[in-house]
Amino acid sequence: MLNNLTGWHALIILAIVLLVFGSTKLPALAKSVGQSMRILKDEVSDEPTTDAQTADLTQVPYRPAS
Repeated sequence: MLNNLTGWHALIILAIVLLVFGSTKLPALAKSVGQSMRILKDEVSDEPTTDAQTADLTQVPYRPAS
């Protein structure tokens, strides 16, 4: 299904994402996706997390979406 995806298709998808989310919300969206991926990776890994890693995640202030 994704074998026929070309550069032009990716540009069109990027333009649609910009229109839907707007350029002001994209950095916040990328940051939240990155934090979610980090949390998922920590939960999946077998190694226990240290206090320094969890303290880094807990110091992020909560900002409700507007």
